[in-house]
Amino acid sequence: MADHRSFFLDEALQDYVLDHTTAADDVQDSLAAATRELGPWARMQVARDQAVFLSMLVAAVRPRLAVEVGTFTGASSLAIARALPDGGRLLCCDVSEEWTDIARRHWEAAGLADRIDLVIAPAIQTLRALPEDIGVDFAFIDADKTGYLAYYEELVPRLSAHGLLVVDNVLWSGRVLDPSADDDDTVALRAFNARVVDDDRVEVVMLSVGDGVTLVRKR
Repeated sequence: MADHRSFFLDEALQDYVLDHTTAADDVQDSLAAATRELGPWARMQVARDQAVFLSMLVAAVRPRLAVEVGTFTGASSLAIARALPDGGRLLCCDVSEEWTDIARRHWEAAGLADRIDLVIAPAIQTLRALPEDIGVDFAFIDADKTGYLAYYEELVPRLSAHGLLVVDNVLWSGRVLDPSADDDDTVALRAFNARVVDDDRVEVVMLSVGDGVTLVRKR
């Protein structure tokens, strides 16, 4: 898979982690290579240990319906879709035909395309169109940071009783703690993190996997 690594481990310790994590398969390696060709944008792909982590979470939850906000080239959707139970479906929300074309090719190569529905449109529109009682069992947010709070507020009411919401990039390379960082993304992530931990509807844990991952479930 891609050379994208955790932001919070030194190189030796990161290598140790990856050496003791399930290896990427041929489709994941092909996807990583295609993503690297995008240059600086490739940094948006989830790390390999994070992809395995997502698969394990999905396998534990066994969702009937999973939702992904922000698909990019498909590394996280591959991880989610391959762990779905029989009959489970994944709804992917993205705005880029170019990047998701890479995802589509690799969904086909992995034999997973028949369980994935991709909607090319602003994710907030797609989420608002979902019935509030739809029962989302698993959701993953990894999209524009200034939209995180809006996506969260749309997804939480739509979570099933046992539903799990996973949010990426919540530590933002440590910038959330840097008082001099006042760009829109960092400010939005600080506000998002503060809202989630104070939300009485949910239980939350923040983990230092990849660039920081928050897990949320309804109380």
